[in-house]
Amino acid sequence: MLRFIIRRLLITIPTVIIIVTLTWGLIRFAPGNFYDNEKKIPAAIIKNIKEKYGWNDPKIVQYARVMAGIFGFQYGTVVDENGKEVVGSDGQSTKKYQWHPYPYFGESLTYPGQTVNQILRRALPVSAILGLLAYLLALIVGLTAGTFAALRQNSKLDYGSMALAMLGISVPNFVLGPLLILLFSLTFYWLPPARWNGFPSWNLVMPVLTLSSLYMAYIARLTRSGMLEVLRADYVRTARAKGLSERQVIFRHVMRGGLLPVISFSGPALAYLITGTVVVEQIFALPGLGNYFLNANFARDEPLIIGIVAFLAILILVFNLLVDIAYAVIDPRIRY
Repeated sequence: MLRFIIRRLLITIPTVIIIVTLTWGLIRFAPGNFYDNEKKIPAAIIKNIKEKYGWNDPKIVQYARVMAGIFGFQYGTVVDENGKEVVGSDGQSTKKYQWHPYPYFGESLTYPGQTVNQILRRALPVSAILGLLAYLLALIVGLTAGTFAALRQNSKLDYGSMALAMLGISVPNFVLGPLLILLFSLTFYWLPPARWNGFPSWNLVMPVLTLSSLYMAYIARLTRSGMLEVLRADYVRTARAKGLSERQVIFRHVMRGGLLPVISFSGPALAYLITGTVVVEQIFALPGLGNYFLNANFARDEPLIIGIVAFLAILILVFNLLVDIAYAVIDPRIRY
C-alpha cells in the first residue's frame, strides 16, 4: 500500500506540470491580453505594466518563472531586514529566486497589491464550508434514498425516490437557485436571499440545497445500482444461508461492496464542490473561489487563473488518491 501511495504521489507532479503548461499556453497565445480595454491605454502605461510583470522577457523565461512558482520559488526584488530594496552596483533593484515551502503564483492583476496566495486563503474557507456542507447533505440523503430503493426494488418507494433523483439531475443550479430564493425569501420571508455571513448562518441554507441537489440524485442512483448488484452476489446468498440476520447481511456485506461506486464518484465531486461553483456563488453573491475564477477569466488575470487551476488540479489528484486508498480498505481484493 505504501509503494502504491508513493507511486501515485510521484505521478501527481508531472500531471500538475502538464495542466499548468496547457493553462499558461492557452492564456498566453489566445487573442487579447490584460490591458486590452474599450478605453485606449497610453503606451507609457502599457510599457510600465509589461516591465512590472516581466512580459518583455522571452516566452520561455516567463514560462520558467511560472513553473518555478509552482514549486515555491518566488522571483522578485530582494529586501533587507528593514524591508528596503537591495540595490546592486548598477543602481537597479536586485532580483532573484527565493524559495518558500508552498507554491507561489504571483501577484493578481485584477486585485493590485494582493498575491494569488492571499486571495486563495481568503476565498477557500467560503467554498470549503459550502462544499463540505453540500457534500455531507448529499451523502446522507443520497445513501438513505438509494439504500431503501435497492432493498425495496420495484416498489412505490423505489420508483418515487428514483423519480426525485431524475428530477434533481434534470433541474440545473441556475434554475433551482432562483426558485428557492423566490419561494423562501420573496414569498415566505423565511431565509435571507444572498450574501455571506459566516458559519453557521441561515444564509447557507439555500446555497447548500442548490449545490447538493445534483449530488443527492447521483449518489442515490449509484447507491441503488451498486447495492442491487451486490445483493445478487453469491457471497451474500452464502451469508444468509449461514444464518446471519438481515441487518448483519446489509451492513457487513452488502453496503461495503455496494458503496464502491459512490466512493469513486465522491473524489472528484468533493474536489469540485470545495473549490466552488461559479453559478451558485454568483446567484447567492458568495465570495468563493468560483466567483474569483470567473472574474479572473473576464479580466485575463493570468496569475489568478493559473493559481486556481493548479490548486484545483492538486486537490482533485489528492482526492482521487484518497478514493483509491478507501477502495483498498473497503474491498481488500482491489489491493491485488
